[in-house]
Amino acid sequence: MNSIFKTDPGRVRILNEDDGGIFINGDGHRLAVVADGMGGHRAGDVASKMTIDFLQSAWAESNNITSAGQAEEWLRLNIYEVNKKLFIHSIENLECEGMGTTIIAAICTDQFVTLAHIGDSRCYLLNESGYKQLTEDHSLVYELVRTGQISKEDAENHPRKNVILRALGTEQNVEIDIITVIFEEGDFLLLCSDGLSNKVSENEMVEILSNNAELEVRAEEFIQLANQYGGEDNITLCIVEHSTSKESGK
Repeated sequence: MNSIFKTDPGRVRILNEDDGGIFINGDGHRLAVVADGMGGHRAGDVASKMTIDFLQSAWAESNNITSAGQAEEWLRLNIYEVNKKLFIHSIENLECEGMGTTIIAAICTDQFVTLAHIGDSRCYLLNESGYKQLTEDHSLVYELVRTGQISKEDAENHPRKNVILRALGTEQNVEIDIITVIFEEGDFLLLCSDGLSNKVSENEMVEILSNNAELEVRAEEFIQLANQYGGEDNITLCIVEHSTSKESGK
């Protein structure tokens, strides 16, 4: 399995409130995570960093996750724990009041990928059946599209596109979307913050993922393209390739 993580502040913002990484446990399974600190809230960077630090530490201690059920339970328990820690931290530290973050996390094994998702960071899967977005945004605009009040085209430039309906750490309890999909040789998984998905089209994503360059080069192409289109937001992504070839990154 090959993998790469990259993050970039973009062309406009000085602070990068995104965080993430790809971590390997003792069983050789990968945990890929992207967290986008809540824009417009104080200490969004604190929320995303606390989330990644906790999950990285917990994953290092995990083992014997051999089934989708075990992976789903691990994500559920640890993300609930992160939510509790963030919420308490925001109450106890005035400068962090109201902080929160999105999260998309994927446990990647040779047979399956299990995803946990809160907010509008996304996960896509490229396989022999095509390219598919596996997550649904927890956003106001997505709800308007889902209920037929606006079209997908209208959503692209909606003035309230950045309004998130569900985030990690902003409330004492949080609902997590969790799914498991088959992961086979030749498949690609892309996790990203909205700084990428708001700028780069799905056709462009497929084109970049499908080229024969090293994963490092492909990840950099994503960053450069999002910045070329404005780079108003932080840009963060993980690529995981199910492959038997030499690893390109972690």
